[in-house]
Amino acid sequence: MTMSMPELSVEHISVTFGGLVAIADLNFTVAKGETVGLIGSNGAGKTTAFNVITGFQRPTEGIVRFRERPLNGLKPHQVASLGLVRTFQRTSVFPNNTVLENVLIGLHRSGRSTFWGTLLAWPGVAAAERAMTERAWEILNLVGIERRASELGGALPYGDQRLLGVALALAANPSMLLLDEPVSGMNAVETARFVRLLEAIRGLGITILLVEHDMPLVMGVCDRVVVLNQGRVIAEGQPAAIQRNPDVIRAYLGQGAACA
Repeated sequence: MTMSMPELSVEHISVTFGGLVAIADLNFTVAKGETVGLIGSNGAGKTTAFNVITGFQRPTEGIVRFRERPLNGLKPHQVASLGLVRTFQRTSVFPNNTVLENVLIGLHRSGRSTFWGTLLAWPGVAAAERAMTERAWEILNLVGIERRASELGGALPYGDQRLLGVALALAANPSMLLLDEPVSGMNAVETARFVRLLEAIRGLGITILLVEHDMPLVMGVCDRVVVLNQGRVIAEGQPAAIQRNPDVIRAYLGQGAACA
């Protein structure tokens, strides 16, 4: 894989809350087209790092760059408009709208049709609406919940709600997707289905940064893994090397991981 200009660059990021250090001098990059895992025990700083990257948390020190553009000071919706889009640990869908409407809402947020344009039926708006509906069906087919299109988002089984959350993120047309514990709470069948979805997303050329506790998934889908412990990077490398790293085994993976 070509490792020229990073898609994402996290440079010397530190975050403190009062006297508590959540992240200390965090440095890593993600190349275009890579899938990178960010792992660590609870409280290691993974979600804080996601929040900094996506504009939900200002760093105490350091800078984040996306395609060489500094992100510091940008609001979350401004970061997303650049193509850097995230999902959340908890399901984040519109519960009282249908699955299809959920995705259409996501497309409208990133699209060009306006309220007044729709109301007044400006030339081209109807065509844009048809194109958005077609795109919504494409996204639902990609994530595998097209059969649920007419059901309310809040009535979906948990695993399908997580998939709908990914569909909403894809509706924003990301070039890079940040997934925060996407298979948390899923059973083995749902997790296997999500792995296939990740492969499909990668096939679209979308870069992925993944926070996840499911180690077989991380080790199976990631090109590289960055390991955090108490807010600091203790290891970085290919999955096989991470599984053998004694510091990682002591801090996180457990003694059986070296043989996994």
